[in-house]
Amino acid sequence: MDQSGTLIRIRQYGTMFRFTMPKNRLAPLGGEEGEIHKPENCLAPLGGEEGEIHEGGRVETTPRRRADVRRNEKALLDAAAAAFVASGIDAPVRDIAARAGVGVGTVYRHFPSRADLVVAVYRHQVEALAQVGPQYLKSESTPYAALLRWVDGFVDFLVTKHGLPDALSQGDALHGYFLDELLPVCAELLAAARASGEINRPGIEAYELMRAIGNLCIGANDDERYDARRTVAVLAAGLTVSRAATDGK
Repeated sequence: MDQSGTLIRIRQYGTMFRFTMPKNRLAPLGGEEGEIHKPENCLAPLGGEEGEIHEGGRVETTPRRRADVRRNEKALLDAAAAAFVASGIDAPVRDIAARAGVGVGTVYRHFPSRADLVVAVYRHQVEALAQVGPQYLKSESTPYAALLRWVDGFVDFLVTKHGLPDALSQGDALHGYFLDELLPVCAELLAAARASGEINRPGIEAYELMRAIGNLCIGANDDERYDARRTVAVLAAGLTVSRAATDGK
């Protein structure tokens, strides 16, 4: 280090930081711990695994750092989704933080407003449901079994989302996102089950199936005598019955 400054490495919140400052600006203040005075913008994540410092104080995060951020955000979104199921979208932020094992400040750093959090949870759940469709085609014994498993997850999403998009001014936009992400997945599963010969009903399209399932899930949380999952199971079973078989009876 040259004579114009001092290099100090400190680990805080799991991240290494580098302070570069004139020597006469570093002094402990009152107490054993001390306090560091530093020029503005001299605090930045260190290079290597955490990040890379460039001229002017700009910090460029590495793939590992970005992966850590994504994992932390996913943990928060999973915790928020669980809290919304238990208490609705007005669940206290402290409860969400406790479920995620983080401080309340961490929640607000990721999602400054409740609307930001609600939108993120909704999109996170839609994305998760879109991702598992192709996976089920590989892991389940038949395409129809893959469709049934995906439909179960779709019902869980509809029943437990507690009207997330309806609580926001972005409801229409989120519904469009919902259709853009999930319609192709449902269509792929439906086409695979039809190609395998397991679905005998001609003319049933993905939008019709999703719309029918959605209608069967309306009010599912308001009536203890009604089980949307059982009703949807009856609908799904009907896909395997040919129209000729029903017309001949």
